[in-house]
Amino acid sequence: MSARQKLSHVARKAGVSEATVSRVLNERPGVSEGTRLSVLTALDVLGYERPTQLRGERSRLVGLVLPELQNPIFPAFADVIGGALAQQGLTPLLCTQTKGGVSEADYMDLLLQQQVSGVVFAGGLFAEADAPHEHYRRLAERRIPAVFVNASLAGLDFPCVACDDAVAVEQAWRHLASLGHERIGLLLGPGDHVPSRRKLEAARSVARSLGTHVDDAFVERSIFSLEGGQASAARLLERGVTGIVCASDPLALGAIRAARRRGLSVPGDLSVVGFDDSAFMTCTDPPLSTVRQPIEAMGRAAVELLSAQIQGTPTHLGELLFEPELVVRGSTARPRPPVADRPAGAERSASH
Repeated sequence: MSARQKLSHVARKAGVSEATVSRVLNERPGVSEGTRLSVLTALDVLGYERPTQLRGERSRLVGLVLPELQNPIFPAFADVIGGALAQQGLTPLLCTQTKGGVSEADYMDLLLQQQVSGVVFAGGLFAEADAPHEHYRRLAERRIPAVFVNASLAGLDFPCVACDDAVAVEQAWRHLASLGHERIGLLLGPGDHVPSRRKLEAARSVARSLGTHVDDAFVERSIFSLEGGQASAARLLERGVTGIVCASDPLALGAIRAARRRGLSVPGDLSVVGFDDSAFMTCTDPPLSTVRQPIEAMGRAAVELLSAQIQGTPTHLGELLFEPELVVRGSTARPRPPVADRPAGAERSASH
């Protein structure tokens, strides 16, 4: 591409004239700071190298690293965080991991090459205790601002915003218990997934407070997918659970599918509670009872914490815990009594 084409390309992206782009690149006067930043951001977004004299400055780009886009909670976070970054004059660079694709560490290399002002991680390897974490330490060593969403990482001073897993599980567990469920199962993420560990601890705590306990046979772990949820929920159903608390909405939808494949009804034979209240959970059959993460508040807080770091302002370095909200819909109900306890004719009517 010729220098003239490059100039035109950047001008269109920044919404300014080619003459203005030329003045910025050659550090000539007569350009406002806002316009200058717009031109430099356009240059970064388009992947063009800055002139040597401008390379020492950090770009107005911010990496937004997501583990996937299939779970609707992550596009929702991206929407909120992206909008909040734009209001701060920052441009998000979306980095999404795919199986066999670019790794999180590879994305770090790309973001460092772009001289990003900071990075927001909305889910990722930092939430897995046994995963490699060296690339996060590289960010810390280079003093690049970062914020984690939904789990912190021991040994690093990056702030974190998280939904309170303990409160979420307590709300879901008490809801099922109040309906009369005694055989409650837990469908969690992998064993080293930190939020799932917290959910398990919380379930044990609330069960003790109710005078019961969490049966290890009623705890299943899965990758975070509908298919994984279906396979794990099928095992819980074989063990006789009547209600399941799930660590994500896709896991909950998998549990509903597992029940249907066994000829069971939801909530007649199985009650299911999800986690997130992601998009379209009101449109499922039945509509999903779930624990809602306050995505808007969490996303905006993450950007405020990042912006404070970028500006060199002292900021909260621990976890900011946000209160979840139980949303009761059609996937939970009182358990059916055992056949022997039903009134005459009830078994027949329940099957029709």
